[in-house]
This record gives sequence, C-alpha cells and structure tokens, in this order.
Amino acid sequence: MKVTVSNLLIIFLVSFSATVFSQEKVNQLDAQGKRTGIWKKYYNNKRIRYEGTFEAGKEVGTFKFYSEVSSNYPVIIKEFSSNSNIAKVSFYTVKGILLSKGEMNGKNRVGMWLYFHDDGKTLMSEENYENGVLNGSSTTYYKSGKVTETKFYKEGKLHGNLKRFSSDGILLDDVFYEEGKLNGPAKYYNSKGKLILSGDYKDDLKVGEWVNFKDED
Repeated sequence: MKVTVSNLLIIFLVSFSATVFSQEKVNQLDAQGKRTGIWKKYYNNKRIRYEGTFEAGKEVGTFKFYSEVSSNYPVIIKEFSSNSNIAKVSFYTVKGILLSKGEMNGKNRVGMWLYFHDDGKTLMSEENYENGVLNGSSTTYYKSGKVTETKFYKEGKLHGNLKRFSSDGILLDDVFYEEGKLNGPAKYYNSKGKLILSGDYKDDLKVGEWVNFKDED
C-alpha cells in the first residue's frame, strides 16, 4: 500500500487520540467538591506517596502507601469497603516483607492483630485491640512456633495472669498484674521446670514472705 502524507496524518491522529483517552483522570472532585475516582499523591522528590480510589469522598477498594525512599513496594496496603468504616490493613518493610496485619477504624487498631518475624511469614505475636488500645489476650511466639509469653491487657495495661516459657516450652515465670502493676502470687522456675522462688507482690513491690528453693541445677 502506498503511504501518503494523508495516511501518515490519519495514523498519527488516531494514535494520539488513543493515547489521550487511555490516560486515566486522577485527583478529580465531584459536583459536591468531594474526591472521586483515582487519586495519586507524590512526595517532594517525585516518588509516589499513595494511590487509591474515592467515591463521594470515601476511600473504597485498595489503597497503597509508599515510603519516601523507595517506590518498589508499598509499605502499607489498606482494603476499604464502601459500606463500612473498617479497613483491612497490612504493614510491610520497604523491601516488601510483611510486618503485621489486622483491621483499623480510622487510625485505631481494632480486633486481633498479627505480627510476623523477619521472614514475613512466621507468626511472632497476636494481640487484641479495642479503639486502638490493647485489650484482652496477647501471645508471642518463638520462630519455632512455640509460645514465648501469654498475657492479658485491660484498657492498655497489663491485667491478669502473665506466663513466660523457655524455647523448650518449660514454664519460667507465672505472675499476675492489676492495672499495669505486679499484684498477687508469683512463681519463678528454672530451665528444667523446677520452682526456685515464690512469693507475693503488691503494686510492683515484694510483700510478705518469699521462699527461695534450693536450685541444684
């Protein structure tokens, strides 16, 4: 086919129009002045800060947030619902390794949160939150999966029984807290599970008689 100037002009216009229409419109406002559609914001160094979609000013779907020093992986991913204020949130290192995940209501953590060892896969701890404050049971784990510690919180303060274990699963500490302070009976064991010390606490202070058991190990 003979290529003429007219043909070249038509090809150029078609290509140009396709490019223009394929470009996404970003950072738009609706008739009420609320954010709508795809939004992207950038740091002063031109790296992307976040990208996500709004409907009538509300975040919906997936939002990705990036570090100012790297755009290779998002450091936060939030999954929003159109009919709820609760978002599923995951935190990552700048290299894309998972650090923790759970749910948030605004800036407050809610429900159970999971934290991971440096491989981003092995569970390191699980905690419970109410309105951004620790509340309820909390458990930490060795990388082997065995329990390191179990404890309880009430309105952000340790409250209830706390137990610590060796990497072999042997109970080492067995104490009680009330509103962030040691209160009540306490027992301490050696690495073989033998009781070596027991007594009582009152507001973080040892009270009454404490018994030292002979540790032959």
